[in-house]
Amino acid sequence: MALAGGYALAQAPQPAASTPIRASEHWTTKKTDAGDVRLFLWRKRTADAAKGTIVFVHGSSVSATPVFDLQISGKPEASTMDWFARLGYDTWCVDCEGYGRSDKWRPVNADVSCGADDVAAAAEYIAKNANSSKVFLYGSSSGALRAGLFAQRHPERVQRVALDALVWTGEGSPTLAERRQTPAAVPCEQPQADRPRFRAQHLHARPSRDERPDGRGSIRRRVLALDTSVPTGTYIDMSANLPVLDPERITVPTLILRGQWDGIASFQDLSNFFAKLPNPDKQFIVMPGIAHTSTRSKNWRLVYHLLDSYSASRRPSTSDNEKQKSNRGRPSRAPIRSDF
Repeated sequence: MALAGGYALAQAPQPAASTPIRASEHWTTKKTDAGDVRLFLWRKRTADAAKGTIVFVHGSSVSATPVFDLQISGKPEASTMDWFARLGYDTWCVDCEGYGRSDKWRPVNADVSCGADDVAAAAEYIAKNANSSKVFLYGSSSGALRAGLFAQRHPERVQRVALDALVWTGEGSPTLAERRQTPAAVPCEQPQADRPRFRAQHLHARPSRDERPDGRGSIRRRVLALDTSVPTGTYIDMSANLPVLDPERITVPTLILRGQWDGIASFQDLSNFFAKLPNPDKQFIVMPGIAHTSTRSKNWRLVYHLLDSYSASRRPSTSDNEKQKSNRGRPSRAPIRSDF
């Protein structure tokens, strides 16, 4: 585990904002008992995408493009997809069922399991159309739960996974404790209904202490152009049905990110989750000066650097693995050094 700080900010690369980006929309289908569900995918890349494929998975309250491809004049960092495309990634995002441009006709509450199925359909489409059998996944908040559950179910299709603002059991979470004490905040009695997007509470709320004030109007307009309400499923799962992930079954390399001031993801809860991850290629990093929505924070550059560094870090070779096995049980003679 590490505390990320000034070193990472100093090392963060700055892609050339003038590099042209190709954008394209895509559609795929998810098979269900009720029929095919159409899912919207958005892709952005430059002519050189040598670093591989990254898929961004959104959370409970906002669809994919307002979060990951926000366009603000003079602010190239506002679009996470543009930033990573210019770093050399083939970037994708997907609107989960019930959100954005994806189908909303089924009477379901689009819970975490449903969202993991959406990620599976997107990954299958990407494997066939982008020549990428494995993807690097990034999910935030309930998007981390969706991405984590997909990685748990389909490890053979995941290169690495980054879980940001994750919650496991909910232990030590003041925000979730408050929700449980307020029955109206957990609409379990109406599992198939939409949770209205309370404009005064959510879209017009005062910015949190870590949030960049720029772009709030742009986000609000883009969100409301796509959705006036969102499904209840992931909100219910996070409030009443935890845990939905089994860390011992997530066998792929995993990066856990937690904002210093996150009121949902408690440090101890994530420490316990991290300890149970079986793959030794794992990191748990606390991001100073950040609350729950890291990519919209004032320290956005730190988040981008951590994701790029973990995606591009060296994979252990066969000889490394054999050396680890032979040294298993021996005391370490050298101190462990953190990069941060």
